[in-house]
Amino acid sequence: MTTPTATQIHWTVADLEHLPTSEGVRYEIIAGELYMSRQPHWHHQTTCSNLHGRLFGWNLDRNLGRVVEAPGVIFSDEDAVAPDLIWLSQERLALILDKDGKLHGPPELVVEVLSFGDANESRDKEAKRKLYSIRGVSEYWIVNWQLQTIEIYRREAAALQLVATLHSDDELTSPLLPDFTLKVSHIFE
Repeated sequence: MTTPTATQIHWTVADLEHLPTSEGVRYEIIAGELYMSRQPHWHHQTTCSNLHGRLFGWNLDRNLGRVVEAPGVIFSDEDAVAPDLIWLSQERLALILDKDGKLHGPPELVVEVLSFGDANESRDKEAKRKLYSIRGVSEYWIVNWQLQTIEIYRREAAALQLVATLHSDDELTSPLLPDFTLKVSHIFE
């Protein structure tokens, strides 16, 4: 995480154009603050891939939307992120996919898989949860591959609220995803 300097109080999407590009480095801006992360841990990536595969298979049978890993989501000039995984309906995709190839609005479902470190955990559990809540995401899953748990946040009373913490033996379902059921342990195989 980079702390803004006196000369650069708020980072914007335009500032990203001037940052160095290198393989495995991801930049995100939340409330004008720049966050940088490196290539994730092997178990982080396999967890993302497993969940993507399960959601993709479910979606393929129904053709209700799209499942995408690490898309660019731009909410404003000061809020631009790349969640680990999203699902959005065909209708929402048509509304928020811009000519620049980025999403300019909230997907229905956002998934973040926790990375090592207090700063990374704080970013996903606090800064991103707040951002997704303010910007209208319907459901947010925080996946902890180390503890093999999933925190489920759903929009209630205009904010994302924790509705469940699922463990390995639990079943993952969502009102957004009709007939989708997955034993949590299968995500961590």
